[in-house]
Amino acid sequence: MKNLLKMSDLSPAELTHILDVADQLKAQQKLGGTAPLLAGKTVALIFSKASTRTRTSFEVGVYQLGGLGNYMNTAELQAGRGEPLKDTARVLGRYYDCVVWRTYRQSDLEEFAELAGVPVINGLTDYAHPCQVLADLMTIRERRGSLAGRKLCFVGDGSSMANSLIVGGLLAGMQVTCVCPQSYRPAADVLMFAHKYGSAFHLTADPAEGIQDADVVATAVWNTAKPGTPESEQRLRDFVGYQLTSKLLESAKPDVMVLHCLPAHRGEEISSAVFEQHAPEIFDEAENRLHVQKAVLAILLSGK
Repeated sequence: MKNLLKMSDLSPAELTHILDVADQLKAQQKLGGTAPLLAGKTVALIFSKASTRTRTSFEVGVYQLGGLGNYMNTAELQAGRGEPLKDTARVLGRYYDCVVWRTYRQSDLEEFAELAGVPVINGLTDYAHPCQVLADLMTIRERRGSLAGRKLCFVGDGSSMANSLIVGGLLAGMQVTCVCPQSYRPAADVLMFAHKYGSAFHLTADPAEGIQDADVVATAVWNTAKPGTPESEQRLRDFVGYQLTSKLLESAKPDVMVLHCLPAHRGEEISSAVFEQHAPEIFDEAENRLHVQKAVLAILLSGK
């Protein structure tokens, strides 16, 4: 593994290795702390989007591993005043051992990784959210003991979370169903990837059908537009029926897990009752961002 830009960068063996290392690092941290695997290493944390969990989990993770993490808002860099992306990449690659970037276009991230000359980690783009999905898979494995053969259902907008959960779940040997309105389907290349897995993947616009017998149901914010705008109002209309409610979840397994990448818009993609009922696994999922990201950093920078 040279970078982590999207889930399809990983082989099934690499995915399992990340989860195994994350489990080890989490256990060590609970016992008093992890080894300084990043001693003398520097990590640039570049954010073009607001962040709570990605920023803080990477900052804490780099610190716990003994490295130096520097947070940067792109608006405060010369890139925010028009410096070409390729110049920023070639400079930061000479200062830092690794770069984490949370940005918009996947193509920008891919270009940055080509030019930086150091490992680059996707902190979120409009196309992919690999660190979140690694945390999701870690949480499922912790609570269910295995991933292979379990049914994972995603309900919501077919954007970054759907794209990454589809690929990650299939790589892990899961049965994956994606439930989204017709006009909010996942990326075409993700659907092509999923097609290779045959009946292990199912795409539907019917939430009740998709959730049937699911072991795990995941969702994410689907009303991403500014409240009160025409786009927001359109999304509210388009996603009627796509809220995780107690009634909808009745067709899932009795012990179904519910995951949410946060922040949650209660009353939109998930009801308050369902969120609070499943808060233990949702906040385990949030914590596990720290541990999987430490694992990715350790693998990329210390060869663990």
